[in-house]
Amino acid sequence: MLRETADMVIAEALNAHVNGMAATVAAQVRHLAAAPAGSSGYQVVNQALTGWLERTVSTAWRRGWQPADLHRFASREVGSRSARMAVDIVAAMMRGYDAATVDERWDAQLRALDATVWWGDDELLDAWGTQGTHEGRGRAEVIHDAIELIILIHGLPTIQMLGPLPGAARRGARGPVGDPRVLDKVRALLAKAESTTFTEEAEALTSKAQQLMARYSIDDALLAARGSSASASASASGDEPDASRIGIGRPYEEPKAILLNVIAEANRCRSIWVRNFGFMTVIGYPRDLEAVDLLYTSLLVQAIAAVTRAGGRQDRYGRSRTRAFRQSFLTSFATRIGERLATATEQAGADAAAASGDSRLLPALAARYDSVREAAERMFPEVVARTVNATDVEGSVLGRAAANLASLAVRDGVADAEAKTNTDT
Repeated sequence: MLRETADMVIAEALNAHVNGMAATVAAQVRHLAAAPAGSSGYQVVNQALTGWLERTVSTAWRRGWQPADLHRFASREVGSRSARMAVDIVAAMMRGYDAATVDERWDAQLRALDATVWWGDDELLDAWGTQGTHEGRGRAEVIHDAIELIILIHGLPTIQMLGPLPGAARRGARGPVGDPRVLDKVRALLAKAESTTFTEEAEALTSKAQQLMARYSIDDALLAARGSSASASASASGDEPDASRIGIGRPYEEPKAILLNVIAEANRCRSIWVRNFGFMTVIGYPRDLEAVDLLYTSLLVQAIAAVTRAGGRQDRYGRSRTRAFRQSFLTSFATRIGERLATATEQAGADAAAASGDSRLLPALAARYDSVREAAERMFPEVVARTVNATDVEGSVLGRAAANLASLAVRDGVADAEAKTNTDT
């Protein structure tokens, strides 16, 4: 098979998918899989598919999709196997960029996804098949996976560009995001709060963690306000609003989105839910974005654990009302958490105002809030607000009670907890 022929077959598969011709797509996959082994067959098809995958991913990057976005969306739409292939393609592509030209946020995502070139000198698609040990897929299955991923990514629209693309970044341009000592202290407080069996202690530690992050942000704002000289201004990190994307997993997406939104609001950020793609964009100053990420990670684990412990529910006729119960539970949990965090933030502001005695503090905070609002409006000029109500009274009451006990500890078990909720739905 010639390379031109392989490219044409892949293009025909894409066109067939666009036109809803599933049988034609399957036929093109069989055509590619039927190529003879050796340099005139397997290698040509592999090179064509890899080229399509890399070009498609590169286009997605230019449309605003970062590695974590691609992995999350592929997992959501076609499953973990295709998501892993997307990560491997990204890892292969990243070999072409000098580390100094890759944004720190991309680096963090690549590390979190374990995006490494594990396949040695072999071609990736061969390594995915029966000749390798990573996935152990047959050749036809590997080609199907690749075509499926090309189709998925090829159809992605343009979203907001958050930071420079690989090759265009300049290390250190963002400035320091936060003091590791403060963040470590926050994590320690949250971990201690989760481990305690005493409700009052957990609530006190939770509030302390939020107050510490809030005070950290307030000090940053005050430093920026005082920075009349260029050197003082440069010393204040995060002098412009930034943005990040956080995944909102299934099921019970609406209350999870509410939870993230109230955490964002308590930390002077704005959040926009892009439901079709399973993420929220959070806009705020870098240190506030860090606080939002820490708190959401912890609270989501606790919310899912609490609703799972509550078990299922039936109505008086024996019909399941578990979904409505859990929806209301999680919605009420999120609402109460928002109240708690807002109180902690207000206390931190009052303490800072009393301690500093600086008349510039409140105007500085107001100016930062306005900057965040304006940045959000520029990014999302046509946002539509939506309200979600709790419809199950018992779930609402128990969810609020669980929120009162929440410890906000940072854990790595979000995916596992969400998987547990999926199986119990």
